[in-house]
Amino acid sequence: MTHPLIIVGAGIAGLWTALHAAPRRVIVLTGAPLGTGSSTGWAQGGVAAALGDDDSPALHARDTIAAGAGLVDEAAAHLLAEAGPAEIEALYGFSAPFEREADGSWSLSREAAHSTARVARVKGDQAGAGILAALIRAVRATPHIEIREGWRAAGLIPDLAGGCAGVIAFDADGLRHDLLASDVVLATGSLCGLFGVTTTPASSQGQALAWAARLGAVIQDPEFVQFHPTAIDVGRDPAPLATEALRGEGALLIDRSGHRFMRGVHADAELAPRDVVARAVHRQVKTGRGAFLDARAAVGAEFPERFPAVFAACMAAGIDPRAQPIPVAPAAHYHMGGIATDLDGYTGVPGLWAAGECASTGVHGANRLASNSLLEGLVFGRRAAEALKLTSARPITPLPAEPAPALPADALHELRGAMALYAGVERDGAGLSRLLTLIDALDDLHGQTDALVAARFVAAGGLLREESRGGHFRADHPATDIAAVHTRLTLAGANAVAPMTIPLAEPAE
Repeated sequence: MTHPLIIVGAGIAGLWTALHAAPRRVIVLTGAPLGTGSSTGWAQGGVAAALGDDDSPALHARDTIAAGAGLVDEAAAHLLAEAGPAEIEALYGFSAPFEREADGSWSLSREAAHSTARVARVKGDQAGAGILAALIRAVRATPHIEIREGWRAAGLIPDLAGGCAGVIAFDADGLRHDLLASDVVLATGSLCGLFGVTTTPASSQGQALAWAARLGAVIQDPEFVQFHPTAIDVGRDPAPLATEALRGEGALLIDRSGHRFMRGVHADAELAPRDVVARAVHRQVKTGRGAFLDARAAVGAEFPERFPAVFAACMAAGIDPRAQPIPVAPAAHYHMGGIATDLDGYTGVPGLWAAGECASTGVHGANRLASNSLLEGLVFGRRAAEALKLTSARPITPLPAEPAPALPADALHELRGAMALYAGVERDGAGLSRLLTLIDALDDLHGQTDALVAARFVAAGGLLREESRGGHFRADHPATDIAAVHTRLTLAGANAVAPMTIPLAEPAE
């Protein structure tokens, strides 16, 4: 093909797509040095797949569908689960350092809402870092891939015939380049950096959603944000994470008095679905009773060897988890919604594809099953690559384009605070209306920046969904509707959602 395939993002989805797109020439753009700035490197638990003797893809798919609270695309869930074991084997072939038992079987952890242990791990909480290091070695050694480090994508170039004609990027010296491409894959990850408390890189602000929406893509289920219940509550931004694998190993959630509060909330207690645990922890923190993860009996003296990342984060904050419970609070962790795609990553916009967290294949529904995220990047990244290899060359005629204005730091700080307050673990119509009103005001001052567009999708989707389902809990609509219906918004549709009349009562915080 005349033009290369351009992939924006260098996490697991972007790099796996790049590796499997040969013989197509690939350019990977990453604004940060390779290995940094990606949520993949921060992932702790591992990759879920049916690898144990007591497991099967059908059981994995069943758990995925159950966790998604009615909105999981069942075909996508079965595809994910059936492809999972082979993807783990393939990663292991790239020297990803998954743990094995003495008999050669996989070392597997159990996490929330899984019916059995199925999370392939790397030294307890090192999965993301280990996998990313292996992928970086592979892409650096692969001749069809060119990595452009320090090249920050800033928008997409529209095509005269409709669709995408390339990417606007700025190199490490700040020089603009209009990179033409008949196909672009967006693999930029999350929007959770828009929240005041997050476990993701601060640069993860939903840029891909804004770029794709401007070209006419549909954004699906943007209101569904997963809040990890056990971010370590030590005032850091982003917040360090206490992996769910700790609870899988027997760590308990307690209040200040030592009371184990999850037993009265859900039959699975600490291993209840993430949205249930996050709301319980949120309420403990809000009422002043506090929430702490107690791993003293479950892990104890073995903490430095079994969970080195969590141990280091705790010790840096003056907490010895071998002897003390860890203070925790919910933090924005994962976006279940995103750019609507088919099962090959195609967005419906000619020349535009998406993979990983910024895409919405329907596999996560309203609540992602723990450790399905890295697997999604592998399975759907490979599928996008295979589809792209069969794609015919598309003539392009680029139109003039300018990147969106940047949101100033003080305005971003204000937006992040409002997102945490009004679109957090518990929401209501009044708060979401206040959030939309703030976004309108910031738009008037600064224009439709990428961050404001992405935030508007979350707020608009949340206001339109007058029910509670999965990661979206409306305090003013706590019941779940009988029918599960996707939210599907274009940019024009999101802009048309107006704040409701705000009552005098303060919103839920």
